[in-house]
Amino acid sequence: MKRLFLATLLACFTLAASPLRAAEAMFAGGCFWCMEADFDKLEGVGEVVSGFTGGTLQNPTYRGNHEGHYEAVKVSYDPAVVSYEQLLEHFWHNIDPFDDRGQFCDKGPSYRTAIFATEEQRPAAEASLAAVQERFPEREIATELLPAGRFWPVEEYHQDYAEKNPLRYKYYRWNCGRDQRLEEVWGGDAH
Repeated sequence: MKRLFLATLLACFTLAASPLRAAEAMFAGGCFWCMEADFDKLEGVGEVVSGFTGGTLQNPTYRGNHEGHYEAVKVSYDPAVVSYEQLLEHFWHNIDPFDDRGQFCDKGPSYRTAIFATEEQRPAAEASLAAVQERFPEREIATELLPAGRFWPVEEYHQDYAEKNPLRYKYYRWNCGRDQRLEEVWGGDAH
């Protein structure tokens, strides 16, 4: 009896000491540098990785071929601190949901916007899309809701770009007109 009690106590302690696995979400919002920097600001977000998803090409690269893929970010987060619904809201307020050609100064298929949702995330993603459509009833929302698939991290020099190259990043972001357009679309709700 004493041995069973000790084994149970040890098992409980081991489970309590194990770190919880972070939840993950994937978003495409144009330039992955900007999306990475925007999600890095949120409390509860542990890591944001830039990369590609949505295509069928294996091992896409930035300087090589990434045809069919979206520039995207994979966000690892603690759902006890920030919910998936809060991530969705943050995503919307950091994109132009009406542009079907890309985002801001970046145009082309890889710069389009999308939410890549798991089956579990899909109802929340659908509800957030419906809320944005309701807010802008006269506009067509170009952002797609797609199934989450394999994520391919981009080359290392693109990771944490805003942190590693703050002046270049700020210059790029300003010249691209990102923040100015976000203010036009979302007003005080932008980023």
